[in-house]
Amino acid sequence: MHEWQLQDAKNRFSEVVRRAQAEGPQTVTVHGKPAAVVLSADAYAALTTPRPSLTDYLLSGPAWPDELVDLINDRARDTGRDPAL
Repeated sequence: MHEWQLQDAKNRFSEVVRRAQAEGPQTVTVHGKPAAVVLSADAYAALTTPRPSLTDYLLSGPAWPDELVDLINDRARDTGRDPAL
């Protein structure tokens, strides 16, 4: 990631944008501290596109074979023994 001082980024904004598209995020600093990041539109879309929840992701997969479902449903329900305190 390349860093630009604010004044340089303002003077060379076209280059900042071009590099964001070609090389990735460009950091703009003010008094030596990061103040902003310039991203390509593709990188921004990748960050802001909603993702399915883990549950939705798992449920969208292929159906489990009936044998596997039976094995899961028939497993022992024993929760273990009570610990001696």
